[in-house]
Amino acid sequence: MSLDFISLENIQEIAHQYGYWAIFVGILLENLGIPLPGETVTLVGGFLAGNNELNYWFVVGDAAAGAAIGGTCGYWIGRIGGWSLLMRLASLLRISEVKVLDLKDKFGENAAKAVFFGRFFALLRIFAAPLAGIAEMPFAKFMLYNFLGAGAWASAMVSLAFFAGKVVSLEQLVQWVGQFTVFALLILVALIATYLWLESRKVEEAVSEE
Repeated sequence: MSLDFISLENIQEIAHQYGYWAIFVGILLENLGIPLPGETVTLVGGFLAGNNELNYWFVVGDAAAGAAIGGTCGYWIGRIGGWSLLMRLASLLRISEVKVLDLKDKFGENAAKAVFFGRFFALLRIFAAPLAGIAEMPFAKFMLYNFLGAGAWASAMVSLAFFAGKVVSLEQLVQWVGQFTVFALLILVALIATYLWLESRKVEEAVSEE
């Protein structure tokens, strides 16, 4: 997700001008739900580190800190006001409270995986933390997987741009990563939809057998 006026060229110019602050703030804001291209910001940071304009380790720490702090804020937004908002949305979509509670429980069972691996999927990177808050995932457990996920994601993205940026253009790299994350998200959605469908079939069969 990105705003139209935030082009790759503009991101590079901002990163050149503000350095580590641009990376930290860009990723923080994306994790707060503002449609900024945090993934692209991270790749730009890694690319600049590969060109010796920024320090590799500072960029990794910067990106991880922005992601972790943003995720923590997202968790508390979900924990404090997310449930009422979700119920209003469910009411508009005519989804019963029982169904929403069932989905909440299912997410809660897999919240740790969602928080950690969600960093690598478009959109889920933004919504995993608030959903963990709504599911009332224990805060200490959330923080563990939040920091681990943020660190793994930042290291992977910065390292990719640091090394791959020496052999391919930044524009091409950003395009490839963007396409991969969207494709991965579509596969994840398909897997979740299939799982929910199979679960509903099991329930229907169990009811019919009674």
